[in-house]
Parts: sequence; C-alpha cells; structure tokens
Amino acid sequence: MFTWIVLGILGALLLYVIVVYNAFVRLTQRTKEAWADIDVQLKRRYDLIPNLIETVKGYAAHERETFDAVTNARAAATQVHVDPTGITPEQITAMAGAESALTGALSKLLAVAEAYPDLKASQNFSELQTELSDTENKIQAARRFYNTNVRDLAIKLQSFPSNMIGSAFGFKEQEYFELEEGSEERENVKVDF
Repeated sequence: MFTWIVLGILGALLLYVIVVYNAFVRLTQRTKEAWADIDVQLKRRYDLIPNLIETVKGYAAHERETFDAVTNARAAATQVHVDPTGITPEQITAMAGAESALTGALSKLLAVAEAYPDLKASQNFSELQTELSDTENKIQAARRFYNTNVRDLAIKLQSFPSNMIGSAFGFKEQEYFELEEGSEERENVKVDF
C-alpha cells in the first residue's frame, strides 16, 4: 500500500514537471514568434521609407538634410540584427535605440511634408502615409504582443515552484522591447494631414 502511495506521489510530481516544462517551452516559442512579428513589421516599414522619401523629394528638393537623416536612420536600423533564438539585452537595447532614431527622423520628414500643399494632395503620398500609419500601428501591436509574452515567461520563471523547474532546465527571462527614455512621450509618426 505504501509503495502505491509513493508511486502515486512520484507520478503526480513527474506529471507536474512535464506540464510546467511544456508551459515554459510554449512561452519561449511565443516570445520568439512575437519577436518575428516585430521583425516582419519593421522590414515592411524599412521598405516603405525609400518610397516616401522619393515622393517628398519631388516636392521639397531643398530639404536634403531631412532626407539624409531619414536615410541614415533607416540604414542604421536595418543593420541591427536580433537573433530570435537567443535574444540578448544588448540586442534589444540596440534595436530600441535604432527604432527611436528612425521614428524621430520620420516625424521630421512628415513635418516637412506639411509645408507643401501639393504634396499633401498627391494620391501617391496619401497612400504611402496610410501604409506607414498602418505599419506603425502593426509595429506597436507586435511590440505589445512580444512584451506580453516576455512578461508571462518572467512571471512563470519567478513563481514558486515553477521557478525551480525553469532554472533546472535552463529557461531564461527575456528583455522587454522598450523605446529609449523619453521616446515614449513622442507620437510614433503623426500622419494626420
């Protein structure tokens, strides 16, 4: 009888470890998937920027400094690589910094566009604005999704007794994707003409 009780307890404990381990695997994979979503939207944004610059250039040729700033910020942002299988705090910090700089440069570009009524009336520019606005909203949603998964993983890793299982199997917390200090006060890209 005692042997059955001990085997039952060990079986329940083993089942608990399996369930918690699988929860960690699920949360880790969701975090990687969420990062991939951010990456897809950022690439979409990077692809839109040259078209937006070319459209504005046709109307505002003397705004070269602004165009260069956007181009340089885009180039810097596309050079930051984050490996979703091993996201590090340094990678997240570098990505957030590059994205903050790009957002600031885009804001300046769109502010320049406000000074040109013909540009604002251009259908091509209007479509690019809509695409960019949509992309910015998708980036924001992807960041929230990523940070939610990072939070859920952290809670599981810090909660007792799952923290013992997580540390035994080498699961690690991930970094939140937060913009640089003060950049959250700035609107992403205002495209309200």
